[in-house]
Amino acid sequence: MKKLFKNPSQIITVATDGKNFLRGNKAKEIGILTDRSIAEEDGKIIALLPNEKTDESEFDEIIDLTNKTVLPGLIDSHTHLVFAGSRADEFRKRLRGVSYEEIARRGGGILRTVNAVRNSSFEKLVEISKPKVEDFIAQGVTSLEIKSGYGLSFYDEIKLLQVINKLNELYEIDIFPTFLGAHTFPPEYQNDPNDYVELIIKEMLPYIAENKLAKFTDVFCEATAFSAKQTRKILEKAKELGFGLKLHTEQFNRIGGLEVALELGATSVDHLEVLSEEEAEKIAVTETVATLLPGVSFFLDYDYAPARKLLDAGAITAIATDYNPGSSHIPNLHLIMSIAALKMKITMEEIVSAVTINAAKALGVSEETGSIEVGKNCDLAIFNAKEFSEIIYSVGKNLTEMTVKNGKIIYRKTN
Repeated sequence: MKKLFKNPSQIITVATDGKNFLRGNKAKEIGILTDRSIAEEDGKIIALLPNEKTDESEFDEIIDLTNKTVLPGLIDSHTHLVFAGSRADEFRKRLRGVSYEEIARRGGGILRTVNAVRNSSFEKLVEISKPKVEDFIAQGVTSLEIKSGYGLSFYDEIKLLQVINKLNELYEIDIFPTFLGAHTFPPEYQNDPNDYVELIIKEMLPYIAENKLAKFTDVFCEATAFSAKQTRKILEKAKELGFGLKLHTEQFNRIGGLEVALELGATSVDHLEVLSEEEAEKIAVTETVATLLPGVSFFLDYDYAPARKLLDAGAITAIATDYNPGSSHIPNLHLIMSIAALKMKITMEEIVSAVTINAAKALGVSEETGSIEVGKNCDLAIFNAKEFSEIIYSVGKNLTEMTVKNGKIIYRKTN
């Protein structure tokens, strides 16, 4: 069965000439096509056809996209979507001047959510997560990463990964599970942190690898979490077991995590709010993706990562929501895109690349998705906008008209 996505106002291809990422200032080259239609068959893009030369009789279904803009399906490459409970009262405390780190030291923060997750069943976690996934689909998201990290015990981390895998079964988008057992130290290991590292290495990682519960392993390398030495130990074991590597690093302090990540060939390094110019240049000569999380800076009223330095140095740069209950309670990728434009001084074109092809690179799937090119999956985000800048200009508003995954319309806006 062949489909024709007919006559959109703009097709933003984000084509890369086979590189499958856009480095540095090349991210501005997003490939704007007009007077074209997208031909699809068996879930793949088979042609980008000039409108005047298209024989519509060849197609089994025609979807009229007049006055619509088409982007590659959006990709959120860093979320903590599966959680339980609320931390609204902590938000109130922060507005009164108590820091995020101080709240954590008082037993709040991540450990507050850990307690809620441990007290929630697999079934409950699935049910409270489903509407969140559906909300991302309604934003044009076709690929979504979700981390564990709110269990911090063998049983509860496995439970979280099983929930994430169940969500991947339930929905037609691609959901990528990441093991973040090294998010912080659980209460029962506060006095024996290295014993918890051993638990991760000797029990959690082998079981997760054997049962194929996660694609990536992530660590929070920070003064209040895991040291560079502990991070290296965990990531070396994860790499040995075949996991892709990610790292939360350079968020509040520089303690050596970035060097570990680059040395081990991490797929992405995320946060980077306190990144130095020298460190930006180190990232820029690698294929490790710098994933920026402006929602955290906005939500915590904290410094933004030096996006301009990274891009000008030539780094591969992605943007994600970091949706979570404590530091970025913002499940809105469109709003994150607008915040990036307003606060990080990067162009709309660079932002589009950061939530499509470069985000796909951060998930290791940029050969299959992230751009509108012949042979790639027909993953599309279709907007009620005559040109792409309206998406970022309409701050906080969802202009998504349709979400298409592998050629199938999985979301259509109803008035």
